[in-house]
Amino acid sequence: MRRLIFIIGVLGLLSTLAAGQDAAPVGGLQVPNEYKIGPKDLLDIRFYGQEKLNALVRVSEQGKVTLTWLNEVEVNGLTAAQLEKKLVSLYKEGKFLVDPQISVFIREMRSNRVSIVGAVQKPAAYELLGRQTLLGLISEAGGLTKEAAKEIIILRTVADATSIRLTISVDELMNQGDPKTNIALEPGDIINVQVDKTVQIYVFGQVKNPSALNVLRSNIPTLMQAIAQAGGFTERAKKSSVLVRRREANGKEKEFRINVKDILAGKPDFQLQEGDTIFVEETWL
Repeated sequence: MRRLIFIIGVLGLLSTLAAGQDAAPVGGLQVPNEYKIGPKDLLDIRFYGQEKLNALVRVSEQGKVTLTWLNEVEVNGLTAAQLEKKLVSLYKEGKFLVDPQISVFIREMRSNRVSIVGAVQKPAAYELLGRQTLLGLISEAGGLTKEAAKEIIILRTVADATSIRLTISVDELMNQGDPKTNIALEPGDIINVQVDKTVQIYVFGQVKNPSALNVLRSNIPTLMQAIAQAGGFTERAKKSSVLVRRREANGKEKEFRINVKDILAGKPDFQLQEGDTIFVEETWL
């Protein structure tokens, strides 16, 4: 008797598993129950007992699908369960089916994607499953690369179809852990992790290692920092009048004379810009 009960139990379990596999999303796609259908999603709509009506349909940009006898059906913003109820009601009201049994499976979620580009290990479009934050997406994308700049730009489309630009500090997000910067993402967000650029600063004259310094645009050194990277002053360096040449946006050249002794005495250091040339003259005293 026990053996018979055991066999019946096993058969029941296998039947349940088989039914579960039949209802499982293709490719193992896990869809949250609260996921709302949107444009470009791929829906698998099944009619039990009326298999000829089964349809694999892509949601249009207008949030609609076309089905047998019903033509266009508005599906945008509905969950799979809500759409099932809506279709059952429509087929009943239209007297197309007496007792419709309909299931809706979401095969591809295109409307709830966000894209991340720039200085991350795996730039791509990612499915937005449930609540996803900026930090979580960066982690899913493999983290930042060493070329990451100081800012992350998020482009977001709001209700009136206009775009807004959000700027997030990488330092506040990644190093300081400021929760205000770890914002929740929304469908359609485009996250651009700014790529830093290597630029050059030129240091010549009375320094120990005159050369072109390769620096990151987001971290251009000050005058004293650049001189330190060039090995520091020689014994004959004229510290009272260090020349900095700068090419302006209009193409004209501008010169600055900096008394390094004032900086050493506590005055603010001189901030360099991309392409600046420093020339440390020789003193004859």
